[in-house]
Amino acid sequence: MRLLIAEDDRALGMFLTRGLEADGHRVRVVTDGAQAAEAFRQDLPDLTILDLNLPVRDGEQVLDQIRLVDGELPVLVLTARQEVETRVRCLDHGADDFMTKPFSLHELRARCRALLRRKREARLLLRTGDLELDRMEHSAHRAGQPVPLTNKEFALLEHLVLNRGQCVTRIELLDSVWNMEPTQTTNIVDVYVNYLRRKLKDPPPGQLIRTVRGQGYMVPAELAVPVPVLLTVRDEANVLAIDAH
Repeated sequence: MRLLIAEDDRALGMFLTRGLEADGHRVRVVTDGAQAAEAFRQDLPDLTILDLNLPVRDGEQVLDQIRLVDGELPVLVLTARQEVETRVRCLDHGADDFMTKPFSLHELRARCRALLRRKREARLLLRTGDLELDRMEHSAHRAGQPVPLTNKEFALLEHLVLNRGQCVTRIELLDSVWNMEPTQTTNIVDVYVNYLRRKLKDPPPGQLIRTVRGQGYMVPAELAVPVPVLLTVRDEANVLAIDAH
């Protein structure tokens, strides 16, 4: 899942990132309120963790802006403010949960899981053709068979499926999946696409993951589910006769 953390304490932001990435999530951290509102508009993250004491723009203002963009995606407020009035105001303005600092990382992760389970609108189960991705369990199945994927492989496939029908550039994948600057020279995207193709039994040029020459990769908007061909008794006899020759 894609998570957005708005936290001006960089050390705390790094601590939260490590804890949530351990659950397989992709995390983006911003350090002021203006960045938070813009990042939410750009990414529409599956969950936002929002501090209130943000520079440039206060967290309560950011919450109001978030709810103007989307009224459903879950927001967890994480703040040092202890006043009951603040808690009530945030919940009334659309926050889904409220935690105060200091906090337990184990509890925060559990609350995040609960919010993501509750918000079924967040597209927790993705299907295209005979491929199924469970974004909560970080599991993949193709034609009903489990496909073992690493966290990065799952994140790459998830991003492609979420953007199916569109070409996703290597630069976008480096930024979204690996949090790497596009100026860095690397072929890591191509390497991981090859890993996925091998595990999904989708050799080049690929029916599931297609190469857009000179640009990137794409999962088609619509993939047909393979239908087994049923032969009649006469057809089977003809096939056997051909094989015999």
